[in-house]
Amino acid sequence: NQTHTVFFYKDQYLYVGGMDFVIKLNTNDFHVIKVSGPCKNVITVIEEFQDRLLVCGTNGHKPWCWDLVSNLTYEVLPSDNGIGISPLDYTQNSLSLTVDGDLYAAAPLDIEGNSLHFRRKRGKRPHLWMYDRWLSEPTFISASWVKRRDDPENEKIYIFFREKNSNHNPDAEPWISRVARVCKNDEGGSKRFLQNMWTSFLKARLVCGFPEESLYFNRLQDIYVMHADDWQNTRVYGIFTSSWNSTAVCIYSIEAIEKLFESSLFRGFNKEIPTPRPGTCVPNSKVISFDTLNVVRDHPEMVNWVHPLHYKAPFYVSNYNYTKIAVDQVKAADGQLYNVLLLATGR
Repeated sequence: NQTHTVFFYKDQYLYVGGMDFVIKLNTNDFHVIKVSGPCKNVITVIEEFQDRLLVCGTNGHKPWCWDLVSNLTYEVLPSDNGIGISPLDYTQNSLSLTVDGDLYAAAPLDIEGNSLHFRRKRGKRPHLWMYDRWLSEPTFISASWVKRRDDPENEKIYIFFREKNSNHNPDAEPWISRVARVCKNDEGGSKRFLQNMWTSFLKARLVCGFPEESLYFNRLQDIYVMHADDWQNTRVYGIFTSSWNSTAVCIYSIEAIEKLFESSLFRGFNKEIPTPRPGTCVPNSKVISFDTLNVVRDHPEMVNWVHPLHYKAPFYVSNYNYTKIAVDQVKAADGQLYNVLLLATGR
């Protein structure tokens, strides 16, 4: 009976992390791999990192990581401190992903849940983190690397989350759903400004609802990204809940999201937009002008909102309290490919 599990799929094997173990299984076989120490260790992260499988866990509120060696003995080797990669307690919010040999993660740095930032934690590129004022009590939902085969220098990592609304009006929704992005090749600022911090971070409000009635589903619960060979055709499926206990699914275009980040004004910034435009991916982020970095630091939010492809209404609305979404593509009897939505309540 496990209170928490984490999953990772690779080479027709499913890895399942629980309390003090990882199970490697497929349709014909399974192995239980012990990953533990003197303290209870709830596995929270399983990622393919460089040439190995990285497993991280709570380790009695002292997060640690191990390398899982794929050999006949399923050897487990201690790797390094896991703070900032694994939460200290499995109930805390966290996420992780690997991108082109680098490990990215969001996890709090203490048992109170403080300093919950999206960071680049390991790999060939510099470790980076967020400026403290960019987010307000965030809950990270998902992060996704969108590849561009013909333009790898402009590849972005998109982060989906919800955060506390800075508008304290009693009629305002307490939470706002967001999409943010950073450049894959971001190396942080110079020693004089935003050193070891993202220089390309921007965020925008992600809306799902009935705009003509000003009725929105404001709590993002889950995201599924369906990648395409042409990055502009990548689709983002989001599931949202509302204050009146309904659920909606909205579908977004990565191309439309990117166009918004490239054209919207910056909230609270009323001067001429500097060059390069804040958030632009550049070959060397350490030489970006102070004028550009000041906008990123102080005004990273876009004025415009990200609307779904079905602008006037959500793609799907239900009275069930769905909290998880996945999308599968199947070929029907007519030979056409169709996207099938799989929704779960989390119970």
